[in-house]
Amino acid sequence: MNAYLNSDNPHELRILEQIEQDPDATQADLAARLGVAIGTVNWYVKRLVGKGHVKVTRLQRRRLRYLITPEGIAEKSRLAMEYVQVSMGMYRATRQVAMNLLDEVRDAGYSRVVVDGDGDLVDVCRLTCLEQSIPVSSSVSSQNLPVLRVNGASVKLELPDDQT
Repeated sequence: MNAYLNSDNPHELRILEQIEQDPDATQADLAARLGVAIGTVNWYVKRLVGKGHVKVTRLQRRRLRYLITPEGIAEKSRLAMEYVQVSMGMYRATRQVAMNLLDEVRDAGYSRVVVDGDGDLVDVCRLTCLEQSIPVSSSVSSQNLPVLRVNGASVKLELPDDQT
């Protein structure tokens, strides 16, 4: 699951998507849209050309057009499917961790929790709480409640020191 997140696949997929949307985009345009350096785009485009996924044609002296080949279309589809599978796997794993932690919350005698952190996995934890009929409180500091703390791809349970 994490192998996908650490690989080049997300960049390749995003570049293929951008080229498909605008074949006349410059590497500077692509870099700005993707939030990466021009050199990074250049490296990936050369790599995609080398793999036969993108074809480059010269429009003018300094102007290029990038075309996705049939192999590139197949690769884009494969990368998109892989991305969805990894995302769903991460969703399922996070949901299962949250359910296990909510069992610990119940076993400790609590019926409410606080969910703290940023990102999409916080939403997964909140939805799991709703599904498990455990209300989510909004403030970490004002209550003596267990906290599901989301940090990156990690979800941890912090129980209060004293149970009142």
